[in-house]
Amino acid sequence: MEDVAKVYESELYSIWSRQDFTAKLKTITGDEIEILDSGSLDEESAGPDFKQARIRIGNFTFVGDIEIDKDYSDWKKHGHNIDNKYNSVVLHASLFNKNLQPYVYTKDGRKVPTIVLTDFLHESILKKIKSSQREIAEDNDSKLRCSHLNRDINFSIKNDLILHFGVDRFKKKCERVYERLKELAFLKQNKINEPVIRYELTPEFKDRIFTPDDFKDKILWQQLFHEMVFEALGYSKNKSIMQKLAQSVDIELITRLGHDSNFIVRIESLFFHVAGLMPEIKLNSDTSDYVKKLAEEWEILQRVYDGEKYDETQWHFFKLRPQNFPTVRIAGGARFIESLLYGGLIENIIKKIDEIRNPKVLINSLRSLFVIPSDGYWQKHFVFEEKSESEVKYFVGASRADEILVNVILPFFSVYFDVFGKTELSKKILKIYNIYQQKSDNKIVRDVAEGLGMSEYIKHTVYSQGMIELFRSYCSKNKCLECEIGKIVFN
Repeated sequence: MEDVAKVYESELYSIWSRQDFTAKLKTITGDEIEILDSGSLDEESAGPDFKQARIRIGNFTFVGDIEIDKDYSDWKKHGHNIDNKYNSVVLHASLFNKNLQPYVYTKDGRKVPTIVLTDFLHESILKKIKSSQREIAEDNDSKLRCSHLNRDINFSIKNDLILHFGVDRFKKKCERVYERLKELAFLKQNKINEPVIRYELTPEFKDRIFTPDDFKDKILWQQLFHEMVFEALGYSKNKSIMQKLAQSVDIELITRLGHDSNFIVRIESLFFHVAGLMPEIKLNSDTSDYVKKLAEEWEILQRVYDGEKYDETQWHFFKLRPQNFPTVRIAGGARFIESLLYGGLIENIIKKIDEIRNPKVLINSLRSLFVIPSDGYWQKHFVFEEKSESEVKYFVGASRADEILVNVILPFFSVYFDVFGKTELSKKILKIYNIYQQKSDNKIVRDVAEGLGMSEYIKHTVYSQGMIELFRSYCSKNKCLECEIGKIVFN
């Protein structure tokens, strides 16, 4: 899609050079524009598209540069508002300007009139451009404003910055884990039933100094693990409600239900009914035996469950690959719960971290614990009562197991070992994090890596996490002048 965008940019530049418009140009505020000299296209240096143009707006003649963007918002997205090179711009032109903003502002605070080119283009060009407007916008969501400016920055500066952010992101994950652990301990000690009873953390909690003795209850760690894994299974679109589901259907409730050969169906029934995803069962219908079993289990379970219930509308299926549907992930979560409660999962992980000396062997061994093959009804279904054309091979595949290991296992056990004074094992966790090589990446990481000239590092976890931290904390918040790279390129 980037290539498509470049084609349109090239075409726009050609149109501007020829002044091939269908009507006399006007600013959004209605002032007529006369192009005395369209300027010269500058494709060599990083800066405005056309240099030394001469234009008349109303009764005033301006000499300066012209910047052409696909969307009005690109002026800020690309960092032109904080870049000294754009202080000489006298006219901003864009294809789209949804809110009809009349001006953009340069770094020195000068307001520059803007025009919407779609008002002056031939219909054939408009059709071609508008057909790809959404795709181009989506493709540029995570592009760096400084991509075209940071190439000359010493690589060690970029490398050190991304490594710093990668470690910092891991520390933030650990802090979040510890805060939730303290909440769970406080709630349990004060016999507060979450999330049925809404609560505000009291000054007593905030002033409390916790000790390892506060965290000796095994159920605290199991509940924390349960919430974190379910959140990770939800991906970005369903992670919040998956976490809420794990808080509603908590470990204490699940352990009260007992463990037998019917455990998985019982837990699936509980999860699917509380989630609000169960289909309606009609008499004399072709309802599958599996769905009937879930309904039968719920007849008993609803007598003991008095927590919050959710609605199907709170779950996201749109634009998800079927393998990532919440129905499939919840089924995978049920198998994880069995391993957590009755398969000694936490103890097994601790043993592996303690005994396996080779970091790569340890990583592969840990990853394998979270690859969950599909079985039963969900091998042939992505949603209830609609048979899938392809087989569901895994509830949790290798890529998602990677994500769980990086975002759940490593920070969870880093906190666990810190709490109980196992310093060497805590250091071992950080070492694993620093050498971890992921099997997958995402668009933010790819775009940031490309923008920094660091694409060969996208599978290296500490780097990819650093790139995410850079983008989320700085790039996406327009904090370019607070970033060490931005400070150099925009000044």
